[in-house]
Amino acid sequence: MGSETRPAARRRSRISPDRAAELYALVLDRLREVGYDALSVEDVAARARMSKATIYRQWGGKPELVIAALRSLGPPEVDAVDTGNLRDDLKAYIEQYHQMAALDRGMNRAVAHAIHRDPRLMDAVRQAIVEPGLAALDTVLSRGVARGEVPAGCKALPYVKYMLLGTLGGEAVLDEDVDIAFLHGYIDHVIAPALGLRAPGDPDGPPPAGPHRW
Repeated sequence: MGSETRPAARRRSRISPDRAAELYALVLDRLREVGYDALSVEDVAARARMSKATIYRQWGGKPELVIAALRSLGPPEVDAVDTGNLRDDLKAYIEQYHQMAALDRGMNRAVAHAIHRDPRLMDAVRQAIVEPGLAALDTVLSRGVARGEVPAGCKALPYVKYMLLGTLGGEAVLDEDVDIAFLHGYIDHVIAPALGLRAPGDPDGPPPAGPHRW
């Protein structure tokens, strides 16, 4: 049994929600600074002025503590995307993810390297970030179908999530930075044609949704 996880029985926590929030913020800061492998319960406990025993009793060890800290971030706010047409909805959706990634590149890269070695961490990231994001994407695509922009039987619809995950995850894997113009181009030249969306300015395409936000 590694030193970072102990099978001790859990007791009801006396840690207040505010104190737990402070601890989670500290864990996320250290994750950004040193990465997952170098993060230790001992270091976190010392910085938080909390006993190691308390952390082990409440969370069990480093993996569980990091998982709880990631979950404390809440789901990404991508469910309000509704510009009036699917092409711009997809651009707004991917822009929000890009902005979130740009704000926290250090933590994203630390987590991206760690999830492949810890299935529990991968599950936590999936539940806290990936699944809410995919649910929001389903809503965006369903609106496009309801507006008649894409037929319900379009064979490309099930693959959109994989196309988006590929380009959003590619930054961490390839260690390359992409900008909004690149991501908008990806929508215009890869995803929109796959869905059969007409090019902007096409008289047979959907009407414009108003002034462009970008």
